[in-house]
Amino acid sequence: MWRVPIEYDESLVKELKQALNAMTNPARLLFFYDPSSECEHCDDIRDILRLLTLASDKVKVVELTKDSAEARRLDVQMFPAIVVHGVEEYNVRFFGTPAGYEFGALVEDIIDVSRGQPSKLSPRLSDALRKHVVRRTRIKVFVTPTCPYCPLAVRTAHRFAMVNRLIFGDMIEALEFPELAEAYGVYAVPKIVIEVDGEDRVEFEGAAPDAYFASEVLRANGVDPSSAGITVRPLR
Repeated sequence: MWRVPIEYDESLVKELKQALNAMTNPARLLFFYDPSSECEHCDDIRDILRLLTLASDKVKVVELTKDSAEARRLDVQMFPAIVVHGVEEYNVRFFGTPAGYEFGALVEDIIDVSRGQPSKLSPRLSDALRKHVVRRTRIKVFVTPTCPYCPLAVRTAHRFAMVNRLIFGDMIEALEFPELAEAYGVYAVPKIVIEVDGEDRVEFEGAAPDAYFASEVLRANGVDPSSAGITVRPLR
């Protein structure tokens, strides 16, 4: 998994270029910010996005404000935020800075959206998520940049969002949104909260296997995972 500090050098750009050679189509990164507030991390985010554009001419960055039509259309309500689009528009979203280990999740997301399909997600789980998630479902993954397990949970949420447009996969940097993290009692990361139609239904901690994660998404939607052919063991 990639890990990047805010500062980088030519060797990192070269390595990143090699990784992004796996892209098959362009990716668009929509960066939303609030110009009316002090954004402590916005320049860091711009540096990260600039690094990505240096590494591949298939990565395009669009900078938008919180009052833009795109922010309203895509229902982006927290800032700063990055929305990742590729072959199609996806609800693959980062709230806060994708630095540290989270940079790896962003790189892998870019490759996935450029190909138009999530990597390493079984057809059985994909089919279950498409068939049984019929209401707006938001997967909130609280992270910190020094957590090595957090990108696994973020990537799972984002891969699920790619197979069903009713699923929103949201990385939320807990240190940049402390009030929200406190409201959800985030004391360990990753912490996952699954919201359906605006109501929080399920929460758990840890980087769970795909099948367990999918089963919790189905439970939040009122679906017995076993009826969808998903059998998992409880997390210990």
